[in-house]
Amino acid sequence: MTSFRRRATVAAAATTAALTLAACGGGGGSENTPAADGAADSATLMLNWYPYGEHAPFYYGVQEGIFDKHGIDLQIDAGQGSTKTVQAVGSKQVDFGWADTPAVLSNIDKGVEVRSTGVFLQTTPSAVQVFADSGINTPQDLAGRTIAVSAGDAPTTTFPIYLDKVGVAQDQVTQQSLDAAGKMAAMMSGRVDGLIGFAHDQGPTIANKSGREVRYLKYSDAGLNFYSNGLIANESTISDNPELVQNMVDATSEAFAAATENPEAAVDAMAGKDPQMPPREVLLQQWQQTIPLLSTAATAGQAPGSNAKEDWTTTIATLTDAGLLETAKDPAEYWDSSFAPQAGQ
Repeated sequence: MTSFRRRATVAAAATTAALTLAACGGGGGSENTPAADGAADSATLMLNWYPYGEHAPFYYGVQEGIFDKHGIDLQIDAGQGSTKTVQAVGSKQVDFGWADTPAVLSNIDKGVEVRSTGVFLQTTPSAVQVFADSGINTPQDLAGRTIAVSAGDAPTTTFPIYLDKVGVAQDQVTQQSLDAAGKMAAMMSGRVDGLIGFAHDQGPTIANKSGREVRYLKYSDAGLNFYSNGLIANESTISDNPELVQNMVDATSEAFAAATENPEAAVDAMAGKDPQMPPREVLLQQWQQTIPLLSTAATAGQAPGSNAKEDWTTTIATLTDAGLLETAKDPAEYWDSSFAPQAGQ
């Protein structure tokens, strides 16, 4: 395992004047961009975990000069879970974080001084993951089965809500609590019938390692949805340097749009960046499965990272019902809506 402060440093491309990204509404010459006014600002981003396919846009955005065009010399750090990322941003060890919204909200409630500047994974990747040949074809087939979970995380905490929505009594499903690696090992060895986690992360890895097809029983298919990963910043960074925050949001939005248009190139930009990354074919599957998660009905057709207040309200209500939050507060307690992506920057 690499240390908490290990940096997966990536270098920005040197020339960006000719960069054009049609998926983001184009963009003018470099004279209209923040980088044209002077040297780029150095900024650090801590991921929610070691790099996997979901993170391809960041590496692609650096490689293609997108962050540099927006005046940011971006350094990417691996993470060790969303809670640690939130706390690192809260203690100013890094400038920005990429973290799961339930962890962000619960830490804000505990006094960590961060705010969301925009959620990008707006449809939850939470799912029960089983092998296609397991005999579990529908959610109702979970009755009498054993499922690996991780106590305290959002997919596990909201699992009872999912079971209620699909009409399965909670006491009909045995939950075995394991860590992330333990869940996958238990599923592949047959000690459990499946696991709960992020479908776009663990599923492709399990399929690759086992050589077996994985089936996903997605929470969102049952009408259960809540926000997942997005950008966060320290409250003091937001108040003291709002231009940097806006540039980071804009660059991230543009990078996600570019990676959506060029998934293979985006994944190729991750090559050699971290020894713990999955194989390229797994990274590609992970990123391709991330793309459909980037919007909801309320944000369809908008730039990546554009949030809707109704989605925030739904997320907060769901996490309160699940017991992750004590009370349903106004979205403004957690989300600074002033940093909406500015298309065409």
